[in-house]
Amino acid sequence: MINCGAFFEILSSNGVSFFSGVPDSLLKNFCSYLMDHASSKKHVIAANEGNAVGLGIGHYLATGNVPLVYLQNSGQGNVINPIASLSDPDVYGSPMVLLVGWRGEPALSDEPQHKKQGKITFPLFETMGIPISLLPDNEDALSGCVENAVRQAVEEKRPVALVVRKGLFERYELQKKIISKGQITRESAIELIVNGLDRRAVVVATTGKISRELYEIRERKKNGHQSDFLVVGGMGHASQIAAGIALEKSDRQVLCLDGDGAALMHMGGLGVLASLNLPNYKHVVLNNGAHDSVGGQPTVGFNVNFAKIADACGYASTFVVHDEKELDETLSPFFDAMGPAFLEVQVALGSRADLGRPQTSPQHNKKQLMEFLHD
Repeated sequence: MINCGAFFEILSSNGVSFFSGVPDSLLKNFCSYLMDHASSKKHVIAANEGNAVGLGIGHYLATGNVPLVYLQNSGQGNVINPIASLSDPDVYGSPMVLLVGWRGEPALSDEPQHKKQGKITFPLFETMGIPISLLPDNEDALSGCVENAVRQAVEEKRPVALVVRKGLFERYELQKKIISKGQITRESAIELIVNGLDRRAVVVATTGKISRELYEIRERKKNGHQSDFLVVGGMGHASQIAAGIALEKSDRQVLCLDGDGAALMHMGGLGVLASLNLPNYKHVVLNNGAHDSVGGQPTVGFNVNFAKIADACGYASTFVVHDEKELDETLSPFFDAMGPAFLEVQVALGSRADLGRPQTSPQHNKKQLMEFLHD
């Protein structure tokens, strides 16, 4: 295993002092170390992985130094465009080190949404001409690996990828604590919200703990899962999936359960969604100011007024609540409002320690929902 502090020092000794990315569960210990030991000007948690590449390019242009961009391999799709059309040696030739969490490694058991991405992690980078290697699990080899990666990035003026396997980093506890503005747990908020839906309503839940908590609520109440679509991957796209359903099923209420990190990742979608003028569309952002599913790293969720942004984008009505009483009082007007309607629920950090995962396959979830929609 690798000590996070030792890795940080090796990077620093090779001139890497700027870090940006989107947190990942395989990188959470190192990301937490960065939160505690790198300044806010030297470590930026980006809205999405492509933004992190852009920040890295800007850092290189201003300093001539190599940045480090971190991401889960599911974020490869978001980095392809800025790398292929900007960073590549055929264009501007901007060097950087990509630190990539290898979810879905073929030899290991993992969640369904990680399987395909795990298989294509190396081939995708190879197709893009990005040198890729596994980060070694001992500090002696680590130093040489980082030195070679930085040197190759500089000499060839290109991104170079270092892949992190599960369990590589030693445990590190984040010392800087996020102060939550919410007083209700996310799971309690979800339960109150779905209890207010009619039996024909459809729920599209974003990736991570929101989908997991919705699944367990349905299990506990023995409601079945036929009306829910769990967006187990594709962070940031749940709201558009919900809109696609709402466009075709105007006689049904369609509810998107979103997270602050997911809403920030592709915020431009709010404008397009609002322009569709869907009277049956209801959008909830459960905001705890953190990437809760991958280690609790902060988002800028509490610095952003989601309701004002939704209003400016053209949502027909917007609401904000901070506790259970406010949520209970707001649900009726929210559900009665002409859509697209937007509700931000500021929720507390964390989840139950025994929170499970969906026990049905994505294919089964899809089949059940499609049958429900055609009923």
